[in-house]
Amino acid sequence: MTQELSVLLEQLKKYFKPHPWHGIPVQAESPAFFNVFIEIVPTDTVKYELDKASGYLCIDRPQKFSNYVPALYGFIPRTYCMERVAAYAGERTGMQNLVGDGDPLDICVLSEKPITHGDLLLQAKPIGGLRMIDNGEVDDKIIAVLKDDAIYGRFEDIEDCPPKILARLKHYFLTYKEIPGEGGERKVSIEAMYNRKEALHIINLSVQDYDAAFPFPR
Repeated sequence: MTQELSVLLEQLKKYFKPHPWHGIPVQAESPAFFNVFIEIVPTDTVKYELDKASGYLCIDRPQKFSNYVPALYGFIPRTYCMERVAAYAGERTGMQNLVGDGDPLDICVLSEKPITHGDLLLQAKPIGGLRMIDNGEVDDKIIAVLKDDAIYGRFEDIEDCPPKILARLKHYFLTYKEIPGEGGERKVSIEAMYNRKEALHIINLSVQDYDAAFPFPR
């Protein structure tokens, strides 16, 4: 990147709101934390999702029946789940023909504080994750804790998290697309729960996938 272009980009940041996916750095100021854009909070009765083109939140669908997301839910900016993320999941599971879901890397953030709306940025520390496969697509869910949270902020790895909280997260993702009373084969599976070290590796792979797909100077 030329010095002139770098200066221009820095000036533009002062006058235009950055795109939540493309315009926010992956890493927070502290190296242990990542920036996270929150789309949904536990009190939401509809599922909001980022419109990738505009950067605005849009309504994806109403939450089905009594399902609600049991944590703050969003994505890590400048990540992308494609070839590298899919290849790693295939290596770990032995499953064939997996593909990335084509979205930023999802993340669940635990906090004791009731945050009432999404469309916000926060800093979170990954402690582990869920290796989820949704109809042949790799759809990892990183599990993290809110920076400076009085209860969860001290957690460093997945083993620090109470099993009932992890069970609640797993249950939500295994059932949130199901409609009670309707049969059929379950298309969503959670193949493993992994620790902080593996979560950081998957984040790094998703950053590599992003850089390969969006080689824009920044």
